[in-house]
Amino acid sequence: MQLSTNYMGLQLRNPLVASASPLSHTVDGVRRLAEAGVGAVVLHSLFEEQLREESVLNARLADAGTESFAEALSYFPGDAEEDYGPRRHLNLVERAAAAVEIPVIASLNCTTPETWTEYARAMQDAGAAAIELNIYYVPGDPSTLGREVEQRQIDVVQRVKDAITVPVAVKLSPHFSSTGEIALRLDEAGADALVLFNRFMAPDIDTETLAVVPALALSRPVEALLPRTWIALLHGRVGASLAATTGVEDPADVAKYLLAGADVVMSTSALLRHGPEHAAVLLDGLSAWMTRKGFKSVDELRGMLAVPPGTDEAAYERAGYVNALRAANAGIYGPW
Repeated sequence: MQLSTNYMGLQLRNPLVASASPLSHTVDGVRRLAEAGVGAVVLHSLFEEQLREESVLNARLADAGTESFAEALSYFPGDAEEDYGPRRHLNLVERAAAAVEIPVIASLNCTTPETWTEYARAMQDAGAAAIELNIYYVPGDPSTLGREVEQRQIDVVQRVKDAITVPVAVKLSPHFSSTGEIALRLDEAGADALVLFNRFMAPDIDTETLAVVPALALSRPVEALLPRTWIALLHGRVGASLAATTGVEDPADVAKYLLAGADVVMSTSALLRHGPEHAAVLLDGLSAWMTRKGFKSVDELRGMLAVPPGTDEAAYERAGYVNALRAANAGIYGPW
């Protein structure tokens, strides 16, 4: 069974990628994922907020040092030399890349253009095989134009592509008014891969404490319907690789994404629920299904159920919507 695949120019032993999660916070976690069989690992994101915290800390420690030793303007007390924040993260990139034979992809979540490029370059230098840009931006100002939000992402991709040589993936939001058009623009801007879609961790409200509280929910298979639809629409229409993420619980979920046209299938929630070893369950199940269906390689099945080239995409999706309603009215329920 040939499971090897190409993801934005990286040769992977199979299409299953462990996406960013607490499992990739340590070298041991990355090693466990690799031993379980995944084709690549995406490290947890480095956030710009961490960079700001480090800057404030270093400034405070520098001030403390110069007060104690006026002649040593660059003196930092011992605490400043600890493996803190971004330094710790870059150290993780370097050690993880050296510890496993599969590609280690670094993830970056920033807000200012300068920071994106500076740390993307640092991650590349630390040994990252690729950089995944996790562009989290919620335009809280109601007067913000949609085109401004889109251009912000295009600018980030272009700046990062100009600064580094390793492949660049963009984790895309599902909330654009025209997801297909922004995908095409990101593709033209040089994105080597599009990851569909980012799951934003929105806060919740505690009615007892009357406070806004953090909320985290692991994904469920039903949430795969939206990214699978867009992957089926974009397959063959963009040059960038397509990565599927969200709702991957069992081998059938992996197979569905591949049939829709995904180059790789990412999983976080299932690996958190069942442990890194669940990757072997997903891969063994995929191989067994492929054998049963007569597929000898992932390439044979990839995109088999994507929207055919030359199709009226709007009419195609409208027909799917109408058919789903008819099935619901007839009492027929089931997965896509």
